[in-house]
Amino acid sequence: MQGDPEHTRPAAGRGMGGTRRVLHQAMTALLTPPVAPSPADLTVLPAPSRLWTPKRVLVTRSAAERPHGQRVLARLEAAGVDGIELLRGDRLPSLRGDDDRAAFMAAKDTMALVVPPPSKRRLQPIPPSADFRLDLAEGCPAHCQYCYLAGSLGGPPITRVWADLDEVLDGLDGYVGRGTITSGTLERGGEGTTFEASCYTDPLAIEHLTGGLARMVEHFGTHEWAGPVQLRATTKFDDVAGLLALPHGGRTRLRFSVNASSVDRRFEGATAKVPARLRALSAVAAAGYPVGVTIAPIMPVEGWQEQYAELLDGIAAAVPAGHDLTVECITHRFTPGSKETLLDWYPRTRLEMDESRRTTKRGKFGSVKHVYRKETMAELRGWFEPEVAERLPEARLLYWT
Repeated sequence: MQGDPEHTRPAAGRGMGGTRRVLHQAMTALLTPPVAPSPADLTVLPAPSRLWTPKRVLVTRSAAERPHGQRVLARLEAAGVDGIELLRGDRLPSLRGDDDRAAFMAAKDTMALVVPPPSKRRLQPIPPSADFRLDLAEGCPAHCQYCYLAGSLGGPPITRVWADLDEVLDGLDGYVGRGTITSGTLERGGEGTTFEASCYTDPLAIEHLTGGLARMVEHFGTHEWAGPVQLRATTKFDDVAGLLALPHGGRTRLRFSVNASSVDRRFEGATAKVPARLRALSAVAAAGYPVGVTIAPIMPVEGWQEQYAELLDGIAAAVPAGHDLTVECITHRFTPGSKETLLDWYPRTRLEMDESRRTTKRGKFGSVKHVYRKETMAELRGWFEPEVAERLPEARLLYWT
């Protein structure tokens, strides 16, 4: 994906005037703007507490030609984003620099609108969450010091937005009924064929710039499917106003990643704080969406029982009685590669990543993860499962890992 720096220059014949013309065409192509929430919704839902504005946007030629690429360009202009560079070809310039820290910060402030290789359209299973991974993008603008993407995505941590969303959605019919994680299983078969939209990104973090999540929600809600399906998305953000009035048909489960207050405060930078996420959870539940919480990554911090009890009570207060609510519990873990990357990204982090306090878990292909020791895991699980059952009695605990 790295290319000659000259590719960052405007295409011949475009210049700044040409750039404005392309952006004007993108605005014209935005035929269906997001449906605004009703005034009643606005009275109970505060303005989003965190909206990302990239300092640099790289747009490949093929991406600018795609309908979804045109819609994203329109949103970027409407949001007042500067620094949009229309590339001559389909290769991104090198984003590496002499100063690793400066290069990291520049990458986190960069969004690239690209067309991924065809192999990305072949959806892969994503246990234990869903039958298939359905990516809107790769990369995230947040600064979570335990970031699961560290070590998983190669190269500088820019946010790459896929411009071929229309083609991807058109190709989903062939996957219905073919999953092995939820569809056809006794425990979760009622969810149908599930598609996870937040494996390698936080879709709500970039929704105001892309509109991709809303397009997915509408497609899942209105398309004629051969069997039951469900779109799943999880987020640490709260900008849900544009989703509330969509025809979701109950086929999208919006989940909010939440944590103990000290974990949120210390390690989840550039996100909406947990109280704001719980307000957004309440709003989407009121709009009829099935909802969920992903409690992750669970850490045995000082006073963890009290902090997580307070969190569970906050969830209970946010979701109406009898509403469709799921809970997913994921304990903290890291790999040798992710630890190295995270220490490069956040050299002053106080995140505990001491291998001597962990157990090594090996995957079937030799991968290594450092997870909590058996006694720590047993203590955490022994507390969470009965507390979730007591404080969220109508919720379904999907899994513990």
